[in-house]
Amino acid sequence: MPNDDRRLRPVDLARSAGISTQQVRNYEDAGVLPPAGRTGSGYRVFGDAHRRALLTHRALVRGYGPTDAARIMRTVHAGDVPGALALVDAAHAALHAERAALRAAVEALEAAAGAPAPVPRAGLRIGEVAALLGVRTSALRVWEAAGLLTPGREPGTGYRRYGPAEVRDARLVHTLRRAHHLFDQIRPVLAELRREGDRADLRSALADRAGSLTARSRAMLTGAAALDGYLDGSGPGDAARDAAATDAGRPRP
Repeated sequence: MPNDDRRLRPVDLARSAGISTQQVRNYEDAGVLPPAGRTGSGYRVFGDAHRRALLTHRALVRGYGPTDAARIMRTVHAGDVPGALALVDAAHAALHAERAALRAAVEALEAAAGAPAPVPRAGLRIGEVAALLGVRTSALRVWEAAGLLTPGREPGTGYRRYGPAEVRDARLVHTLRRAHHLFDQIRPVLAELRREGDRADLRSALADRAGSLTARSRAMLTGAAALDGYLDGSGPGDAARDAAATDAGRPRP
């Protein structure tokens, strides 16, 4: 590992993380890297502290994304370590919320696959369904306009009527929307439920999302470990260097 007094050019720093020299300059300007020294002619001069900061940032990006990773590093370099750790905590809390939402979606799917919730034979009006789900009537109208719900109409009055199947669909749409599913992702879920056929594809999709969350959680742990090493002054560690090598398309040593 280079000593802290080693002078590194932007190109040296760029090669260590597999990025462009312009990106190195951008990172310094944005506060992702500590301020660089300057030669008499105005050229940037970096050191090992900048290399460690860069590798730490690259490790954070894999789990926290570029926006949060940059905010964390900027906050550290502004001298607000508690603030940087609060950003880390917030990202983990958001991931936990995603897990909870996904779990709710799975439970909603299982519930929807069974017997519909008890609904009067005459059905429910839109206001009653909204109250049942805890949403606005405008949300139900938006879902209907998107083709997700198809409530019937009362003869004569034309008021919407939701039978057991429509209430079931509304429950599922509500749950999946809370889990941040897009309308285009919800349509095949509803189509499959309405067919009452094999739900293997749907289960597989939800399992894939769970796997993605697990991978992101592991990446966040790696990034947090790199940040801890950087704050400790011992460097980002092997995990951060491996992450940078992976991003650069190079084999790990």
